[in-house]
Amino acid sequence: MTAQELAKRLEECGIPARAELPEQLARYHALLMDWNTRMDLTAVTEEAEMIDRHYVDSLMPLTIPGLLPEQGRLIDVGTGAGFPGLPLALACPEMQVTLLDAQQKRLTFLQAVLDELRVKNVTLVHARAEDGARQEALRERFDVAVARAVAPTAVLAEYLLPYVRVGGRAVCWKGPSLAQELESGRRACHLLGGRLEEPVSCPIPGRDWQHLLLRMDKVAKTARQYPRKAGTPGRSPLA
Repeated sequence: MTAQELAKRLEECGIPARAELPEQLARYHALLMDWNTRMDLTAVTEEAEMIDRHYVDSLMPLTIPGLLPEQGRLIDVGTGAGFPGLPLALACPEMQVTLLDAQQKRLTFLQAVLDELRVKNVTLVHARAEDGARQEALRERFDVAVARAVAPTAVLAEYLLPYVRVGGRAVCWKGPSLAQELESGRRACHLLGGRLEEPVSCPIPGRDWQHLLLRMDKVAKTARQYPRKAGTPGRSPLA
């Protein structure tokens, strides 16, 4: 995957990109493919699909005016191999980005990427989502919390909203199952101090994937009992 291929695809998708971004993403990709031979970082290995599923998909919120701040603090909860948080950090160097994950080996990979690219606006945190949100340094400290996780909306609300300051928001990458999750997600958001907004369609040109971005605005502080202990939100979603 070359920087030229990435630059062409970003332009086709209407994603604003600094001149350095395609080269940075290409170097990130080369490290991802190398490390993926030794650990399970991505199951998608066909290059054209990887461009769209990882890099383009992570950056598509930048095509929606006002959804993400150009500056401020963003946390990617359950970042895995760095998606969507690391591409966003590369695209928006004025934004301070925290990548949180429960698996240290993934963070070891991400540290290698940060060192290789000399990235200065990213911090790594090793914690489960529920545990991290109880740390004073992280709780309600962020303008935006994001997740591209495969989890129901009510579960994602409990993972994300405790990190968000009042006046900030959470943004979730969702697919076709979202319609069945909205009512329970709306109730969970309310319990957590949030308000669920209408999902925004965010199609990727040339793909028939149903991509939606779901915004949860933080309108009140999250009660101290949330999030519940690790594992509970997944086993017993709110609402």
